[in-house]
Amino acid sequence: MTTTDNVDPVAAGAEYEREPDPSDSLRTFGAVVQALREHAGLSRTEFAELVRFSKHTVESVELGRRMPDASFVERAEDALGNTGALRQAARFLTRGEAGLAAWFRQWARLERVAVSLCTYECRLVPGLLQSEGYARAVFEGTVPVAPDDQLESFMERRMERQRMLSERPTTPFSFIVEESVFRRRFGEAGKMRELFDHVLESSAPRNVTLQVVPVEAGLHACLDGPLQLLETPKGQRLAYSEGQQNGRLISDPKEVSLLQQRYDTLRSQALNAQDSRGLLERLRGEL
Repeated sequence: MTTTDNVDPVAAGAEYEREPDPSDSLRTFGAVVQALREHAGLSRTEFAELVRFSKHTVESVELGRRMPDASFVERAEDALGNTGALRQAARFLTRGEAGLAAWFRQWARLERVAVSLCTYECRLVPGLLQSEGYARAVFEGTVPVAPDDQLESFMERRMERQRMLSERPTTPFSFIVEESVFRRRFGEAGKMRELFDHVLESSAPRNVTLQVVPVEAGLHACLDGPLQLLETPKGQRLAYSEGQQNGRLISDPKEVSLLQQRYDTLRSQALNAQDSRGLLERLRGEL
């Protein structure tokens, strides 16, 4: 079994049904705005001028990609006849997991309550350790290109997730990352130095362990790809595996146990925390 049937939703702090992207309430509100605008005979450009928001923002609200703020709702009401429909609809708006891929949301909820979290990455710096410049470069490089407001939503969510490291000082966080990940250039030398500084600072607390797998290590136990493992407050161990446009939360105890064994084996094959920091400092110095 690789579904979430064995996952305790109480322990996880949330239901485990996949949320639409965007949320139903945002889609519905946006459709109402669009219908009222078109009924009033207004183009998006004309309506944008009336509500004093950009045409791009109006489009994002109508498509359900953006949560409208109070001023948008009030100005839209004034522009569209003051029926009260938008004020009433806005009361029931709920955010989806803005900035998170649909397939990652279940795991993100589990992260919030996990009593331990382990991450192996061979593609890019783990999200919890990314500098702002690195994260922005990753999001800007996505295909298809994300609109500006969506990119900012991605950034907000990424920075919000990172606060776990400082806000939960007694939760163990373990990271194992391939050296090649840190050698991949994403910008000018200054941006790379910012990345190394951020990773070194983020991994400095006693509850955070970062180990680097040196290129000299050769073949190892986790060649099948990136891996995340966690333990819930009730002692349940879960795993997560992600690929192109998909992700899989794994709850089958036998499969999770196998993945945990691979992760533990890789720990012994990677550099220890002190040597890993030394390697990152050397890489920074080479810039």
